[in-house]
Amino acid sequence: MTSNPLGLDPEQMRLAGYRTVDMLVRHLTDDEAPALRRATPAEMRERLAGPAPEHGSAFEEVLTRLERDVLPFRARGDHPRFFAFIPYCGTWPGALGDFVASAANVYAATWMESAGPTQVELEVLDWFKEWIGYPPAAGGILVSGGSAANMTALACARERLIGPMADDLVVYVPDQAHSSVARAARILGFRPDQVRVLPVGPGFRLQPETLRGAIEADLAAGRRPFFVSASGGATNTGAVDPLPELAEVAAAFGLWFHVDAAYGGFAALTARGRVAMRGLELADSVTMDPHKWLYQSYECGCVLVRDGAALRHAFEIAPDYLLDAVPGEEEVNFSDLGLQLSRTSHAFKVWLSVHTFGLAAFREAIDTSLELTEHAQRLVEASESLELVSPASLGMLCFRRRFDEARDEYESEAMHTELLAALEASGIGFVSSTRLRGRYALRLCVMNHTTRAEDVEAVLDFLASHPVDRLDSAPRRVADRYPDVRRGWLGHSSLAPASLTALPLFVGLSDEQAARVLAVASERRVDPGETVVAQWEGSRELYVVLDGRAGVVLDGETVETVTAGGVFGEIAALEWGAGFGYARTATVVATTSLRALVLSAADVGGIVREAPEVGKRLRAIAQERLYRT
Repeated sequence: MTSNPLGLDPEQMRLAGYRTVDMLVRHLTDDEAPALRRATPAEMRERLAGPAPEHGSAFEEVLTRLERDVLPFRARGDHPRFFAFIPYCGTWPGALGDFVASAANVYAATWMESAGPTQVELEVLDWFKEWIGYPPAAGGILVSGGSAANMTALACARERLIGPMADDLVVYVPDQAHSSVARAARILGFRPDQVRVLPVGPGFRLQPETLRGAIEADLAAGRRPFFVSASGGATNTGAVDPLPELAEVAAAFGLWFHVDAAYGGFAALTARGRVAMRGLELADSVTMDPHKWLYQSYECGCVLVRDGAALRHAFEIAPDYLLDAVPGEEEVNFSDLGLQLSRTSHAFKVWLSVHTFGLAAFREAIDTSLELTEHAQRLVEASESLELVSPASLGMLCFRRRFDEARDEYESEAMHTELLAALEASGIGFVSSTRLRGRYALRLCVMNHTTRAEDVEAVLDFLASHPVDRLDSAPRRVADRYPDVRRGWLGHSSLAPASLTALPLFVGLSDEQAARVLAVASERRVDPGETVVAQWEGSRELYVVLDGRAGVVLDGETVETVTAGGVFGEIAALEWGAGFGYARTATVVATTSLRALVLSAADVGGIVREAPEVGKRLRAIAQERLYRT
């Protein structure tokens, strides 16, 4: 009889399991471990590099290496003072659910092969639907996370409303939307001019009139608006867009209304959260991440669709080799409802942890997060050295240190960066940063069920009092995540390099840099009264006025006059993410004969990377105008 080269006998299996659990308990209860421990690539190679072994080692030896050389070098999302990004803090029953799914090697794609796991997932999805107010006929699927959920929703909407990809389709997102929405659009074939990034208004919330104006402009231009994504807890600030009002606008024009509530959605379990998430039930689709505020381990995301049949319509394919697994009446194949055929169960951990603790425990944990964030806001407001940037919303708070000695925003940013590095090095805690309307902000997110008031107080006390020296700084490099390969224009400018560097935007460029700018620039001449750009259109060129004047028009009123040396179009020209940019936020009309230097968004990106001072000036202009808009 042939032995199994990959098998263990029952006693060996038990012993390996016991030792693994002991190691994990030791690791998870280590109160001395910092919230984040970094390592250089060289350090990690020294610990781990080498060829795959031809012959195995004792499991205990391999486990020891894992505990010593791998697990310490990572972020500890379960640390009570981990307030960076979106904290991740699971539960032990949930982790055991993953262990069961992995050890049993559950294939949760078809009813025929996985009736039990499929029913568990259906039960979990029914819970979620009930919690947000969706009807029983709604459908859904558990996926890896918010990125996959947003892509699934966009693909579902396109298949339901449109069919194959078309060049005239338009998607709308607020500028506080998660980057995964842009990534989903890019992967699904939407060009940069097919995604309208819309500026948010008060409270960093997308205003209904902004959405309505953008849709009307695209309809007038012969385009087909079809999808709008709103934020159900923006990653930057925790802001929730006015969902009922946005749903009304979307419905009036026949658009699919999606809400990305990846982290905020499960706040609906609490009374305060339900108020904040009012209107979530009106969405055509919703993204929610159980691995965020439902305290599940990675990976566990979810997309829910009001019309459950739309998911099957978008994704169902039945090749010959799967005909045996075609579901019968009332049976569900999750492989027909999403991107994956081979998939495990993400539902075991949710089902086990909710049954183990009960919903009351989850509500208490979420409510505690909300209360601690409000406590943090009160501490910031009472501090002499800290100032509020964005108020507490769904566990998120943005603030900053008052560095009055900083000469400009970039030096303030450098000093804040030094402060965050000192906090990390101290081992006291860990927070992250963002930018809000051009201002650097510290971003504290409380979502950890192990966090207490004293943890919040310790971190804020450090940030308020730790000494930081003045630092010279250069603007932070902005990554070009989706470079446009279409370079240059049909014609070039006749401007001399010396004339270019005399313009305020380009002061300080070398002759060589100026020549490169002029090589990709063109000139445009405009008659008086002619519209150069129209509000909400998708063009993204930057205009630098050489001669003449132009008026910036909002709601029929000229709010600014741009003269020689001034610029317009900078908001749309600067990249928002994944190659996508803002729609035009205002109309610009020539008030005299106008001559302007014109640069594409791709060329602006290249100039900003090569000449950071130009980027600094452009971003300052953009942020001031965006705030006013």
